[in-house]
Amino acid sequence: MTYSHTQKAPLCLLLCGIALTCLVLACATVERPAIYIAGGVALLLTLLAPAFHHLTVIDQGDQFAIRFGPVPLFRRTVRYDDIERVEIGRTLILDGWGIHASIRGGMVWNLWGRDCVVVHLKHGVLRIGTDDAENLARFLNQRISA
Repeated sequence: MTYSHTQKAPLCLLLCGIALTCLVLACATVERPAIYIAGGVALLLTLLAPAFHHLTVIDQGDQFAIRFGPVPLFRRTVRYDDIERVEIGRTLILDGWGIHASIRGGMVWNLWGRDCVVVHLKHGVLRIGTDDAENLARFLNQRISA
């Protein structure tokens, strides 16, 4: 019993588009603070964009890993012993994409879309955005009941 799934999404392209827009704004303005701000945002988004091309969830024996990539800046592991229950859910529109606290409590790790698996941990809630919610929830439920 093992699980590995990678969701690909155009979030990195969206970030690159915003970076390009900031770069154009930096080149079009003549005021120094605006050039530095727009140029800095463009540089930051250009460096972060490759980290949000895909989201992989993979079984690692006694835990599972969540990794954005291909640049491995953001990753997290969750031990199966720390999971109390798992259910299929949907993120709120306000939850958006990326890694952040949810307005409903807990953390959101989402690349694209609103389908998610809600993992109720001993200490908190983790919402994992995925285009394979049914299989991920089934796998996690099998692991915690074993």
